[in-house]
Amino acid sequence: MNTTADRMAAAYFDAIEFLCRVTPKGWYAERGTARAAVTRADIATLNVACDTSLEPDLGSLGELATEVGRQAAYWSIMVRAGVGDEVAGLAARHGLVQRSDLPFLACAGGDFVFRAGTAPRDLVRRVGAAESDRYTAVLAQGFEVPDGAFGSLMGGGVLDSEPVTGYLAEESGRPAATGLGIRTRDVVGVFNIAVVPSARCRGLGRAVTEAVLLDGVASGADAAYLHASAMGRPLYESMGFRLVENWTVFTAG
Repeated sequence: MNTTADRMAAAYFDAIEFLCRVTPKGWYAERGTARAAVTRADIATLNVACDTSLEPDLGSLGELATEVGRQAAYWSIMVRAGVGDEVAGLAARHGLVQRSDLPFLACAGGDFVFRAGTAPRDLVRRVGAAESDRYTAVLAQGFEVPDGAFGSLMGGGVLDSEPVTGYLAEESGRPAATGLGIRTRDVVGVFNIAVVPSARCRGLGRAVTEAVLLDGVASGADAAYLHASAMGRPLYESMGFRLVENWTVFTAG
C-alpha cells in the first residue's frame, strides 16, 4: 500500500466533500467506497462519480454515476488507478467514452522548493466571499472556458469558509491569476491555479502556488497535493511535487 498516496487521496476526497456541501448548488453522496460530488458547474470534472479505493465498488459507482448524470449536464467518472474493461464498460454505458489520465502529485512540507521573488509574491492577496464574482471571472479566463462555466462554484460563503483560502494575483491593478487552498487532515490541497493568457510566463502561477503552500504550512499542514495538467506539471515538479498515483477520468466524447 502506498501510504502517502492513500493519505493524500483521503484528504482530497474530504476537500471535495466539503466544497460540495458549502457551494450554493452542491450535492454530495456516499455509497460504500463510491462518492458522488456535484457542483453543477459546466465543467465535467467538477461533477463526478468516483471511488476512494484502488479496487472500485462497481455496483455503487454505477448507481452514483446515474445520479450524477441526472443532476449535471457535464460530468465524469473518476477512479484512482489504471482501469480494466469493467470500469471502462461502466463508463461507456453512461455515454462516457473519452478516457484521460489525471496525474496526482504530492509533496512533503520539508521538500517544498520556493523560488518566487518578493515582487511576484507581493502581487498575491487573499480574497473572501465579497469578491467571489471577480475571482470566478478570472478563474474562467485563466482556464480559457466560457464566462459562466464555473457557475456558482465559488459563490455563497465558499471563500469565507474554514478551511478554504482563495487567492488573486494582480498586475497593474488588474486581476491576473487565481489559486485556492483547502486544508483537510493536516494536508493542503492546491486547486484553481490559473493565469490569464496575457499574464503567463511571468511567475504568477508559481507565486500563487507558493502562497497556498506557505499559508498551508502556517496553518499546520505538513504536506500538499494537487492534480496536474500537462502545462502545469513541470512547474509543480520544480517545486518539489512528485507523482504518487495516476488517476483515470472518463468524460463524454
